Amino acid sequence: MINASLLLVLLAGLLPAAEPPPQASGQTHRFQPDHYFNTFSFAHEPVLRIAPGDRVITKTIDARGYDEAGTEVAGRWNPETGPFYIEGAEPGDMLVVRIEKIQPNRTTAWSAQVLAPYVIDPFYLRSEGGRVPEPQPCVDLDSPRCEVWELDLDEGIARTTTPDLRPPIEIPLVPMLGCVAVAPPNKEAVSTATPGKFGGNMDYFGLVEGVTLMLPVFEPGALLFVGDGHARQGHGEVAGNALEVSMDVEFSVDLVKGKTIHWPRLENEDYIMVLGSARPLLQALQHATTELQSWLMTDYGFDERASGLLLGHVIEYEIANVVDPHFTVVAKLRKEYLSDN
Repeated sequence: MINASLLLVLLAGLLPAAEPPPQASGQTHRFQPDHYFNTFSFAHEPVLRIAPGDRVITKTIDARGYDEAGTEVAGRWNPETGPFYIEGAEPGDMLVVRIEKIQPNRTTAWSAQVLAPYVIDPFYLRSEGGRVPEPQPCVDLDSPRCEVWELDLDEGIARTTTPDLRPPIEIPLVPMLGCVAVAPPNKEAVSTATPGKFGGNMDYFGLVEGVTLMLPVFEPGALLFVGDGHARQGHGEVAGNALEVSMDVEFSVDLVKGKTIHWPRLENEDYIMVLGSARPLLQALQHATTELQSWLMTDYGFDERASGLLLGHVIEYEIANVVDPHFTVVAKLRKEYLSDN
């Protein structure tokens, strides 16, 4: 007879070794991009391999493909820095991206001057003196539909520069990233104008320094993209773009193995949030609400009835964008309602 200890040893030799967890290295990588991508795709060769716990210091260019020196270095629209390959990331994991710095690195930004057609009444556009936007407004900065903004980086202020604007406008800077994404599912190549389950062009006003973004992983290495920096943007991105500018960006990554989520999650000091994207807008709201309830049930100890009761009375919504191929809705819950669970 073979004793139990010997049997275990023999079996261990026959079974494949368990995959070791990815090791956090804690390294800081300085990456200077020299090419960019206009699709989110598994097919793009990674520009850098990083490990969970690593930090990346890099740059993004503006939505028209212009860098910090004002030189056109890529094609339109929303050319992305990356992708970054995260060691150990596999489909079914959750990638955690901590945004540590978003800072404009030049003193001018640009935006459209007219509202996008989706956000105002068609009757007004045709009959009340409104100007019908071109299909792609603000293609060239000398167009009368474009505004060049002066950025005072020391004061944190953006100012219009059109001489006959009535009145001139001055607003505080709130730097954010319009795009953070992983490679989409099903081997798709998705335009960088588009948001989805993978993140992408969500254009959320709240994707600022200090937040933590969680994304589902669909491809080995996750393949993380960042881009489309905005010096400021209103909710909904109702002009069709924002104060578009190149950025200095720093982020760190982590990985939660075997943690399956279905839509991007975001966390700041006060809220947990989900970003759902679709058309129509109602479907985006449904995606965001469903994922937020699932989050309460899987991570915070709520059952279906309790989570429904809580969300029914304290949930908050924001519209992130209503101009992209898919619209984005943010479902939010204050953390104070989670403290006793």
